[in-house]
Amino acid sequence: MVNKVTLIGNLGRDPEIRHLESGSMVGKFPVATNESYRDKNGEWQTITEWHDVVVWRSLAERAERSLKKGSLVYIEGKLTHRKYQDKDGTDRYITEVVANTIRPLDRKEGGTSGYGGSFPTADDAPQGISYELKDNNTATQEVGGSKEEEVDDDLPF
Repeated sequence: MVNKVTLIGNLGRDPEIRHLESGSMVGKFPVATNESYRDKNGEWQTITEWHDVVVWRSLAERAERSLKKGSLVYIEGKLTHRKYQDKDGTDRYITEVVANTIRPLDRKEGGTSGYGGSFPTADDAPQGISYELKDNNTATQEVGGSKEEEVDDDLPF
């Protein structure tokens, strides 16, 4: 069985870091992801989803050092659900992503990302190759002036 979450999004606020009595560190922060689509009128719409992310120990320390509100970040982890009672005794439920990998994706001065590698952009694409999305099932790839059509066979990879 697999429980894996992958997110690329922006931090909604600086990580909130706490030190537990056991000496462990825990951090929490919200991450926003966006999905864009065209509605029936042809207008672009954007849906923003907010995800609560939790990081533990050295990952919390790294998040505190390298992540700030608005930072673009790559996160891998697992989805968890927990139940607690608020101060009025009402049961509350929360869904969180417990991260086991975080990578800042913001470019720093000098053009590198937070951990030494650069994150590719459209400017980094090989010269002479371009892709154009035609519809949901086909794309046209232009290489050196000749066009080749690719067909999407609905495979998830």
